[in-house]
Amino acid sequence: MEKLAFIFDGQGAQVPGMGKDLYETYPLFRSAFDEIDPVGRYQELCFEGTEEELADTRNTQPCMVALELSIAALLADAGIAPAMAFGLSLGEYSALSVAGALTPRDAVELAAFRGEVMAEAAEGIDCGMAAVLGLDTEGVVGACSQVEAEGVGYAAPTNFNCPGQIVVSGERAAVARACEIAKERGAKRCVPLAVSGPFHTKFMAPAGNDLAACFEDIEFGELQVPVLFNTTAAPLEEGSTIAEMLVEQVQSPIHFDGCVARMRDEGIVTAIEIGCGKSLSKFVSKVDRSLTTLAVFDVDSFEKTKEALGA
Repeated sequence: MEKLAFIFDGQGAQVPGMGKDLYETYPLFRSAFDEIDPVGRYQELCFEGTEEELADTRNTQPCMVALELSIAALLADAGIAPAMAFGLSLGEYSALSVAGALTPRDAVELAAFRGEVMAEAAEGIDCGMAAVLGLDTEGVVGACSQVEAEGVGYAAPTNFNCPGQIVVSGERAAVARACEIAKERGAKRCVPLAVSGPFHTKFMAPAGNDLAACFEDIEFGELQVPVLFNTTAAPLEEGSTIAEMLVEQVQSPIHFDGCVARMRDEGIVTAIEIGCGKSLSKFVSKVDRSLTTLAVFDVDSFEKTKEALGA
């Protein structure tokens, strides 16, 4: 089987009913989810939770990681394993678990803690996030700099998803003004995102501090396959630790586009998106159309992926 990368969805990809058909169809998926979530709290939210309940970052984060790692277990049972892994923001925790740094249950528990401290850090901030479409990095950075110069508030580019799509986060009024300036600079449009906090900005520093304290009691395992980290778009560098990278990630811009380019440069041409759809697959194709993407998020997509890989 060819060398594959696993890429994991982040917060925002969640949908009501996610994983339910997989749970009902595959005993292996069911046992993996039961082991990760023995009380069944996250199963109930995934399968029966409302859109509003799933959008609460305290729920979203552990639910997404539990789902993704149960899908990864299903793929492993089919003989499908990654030679590299990375994820979008929250998805980095799933990638680290698949690579051997965290047990699935520990990854879900850390995701739950991350969701709590990020929600706490966002309290009292009138925040916003918006995807700027059709404008290059220089244009988006310039728009945010102009907002700061005008004294409107704080907004910064935080998610470099793919060419032509950069997410801006910060205070609501500042993000709105950044979008106006971006359009003046040539952006095709700006799409507000339904989020509950100014993620990957300086406002998440308290969450970073809480995570750093939490990680003091966590022993990360040795990575069995390379993980590309969001903030560097590279494997773990000598002298850096996984804990440091995760603390930095929650309060710093993330570079999914760079991770895709690094994957390609390492000779991997096929990626399997794991989560709730094909949003990351679209980003991959915009970085390099020669790359092949598959996705696993329900029974039909799992069977199609197995067929495509001859598993």
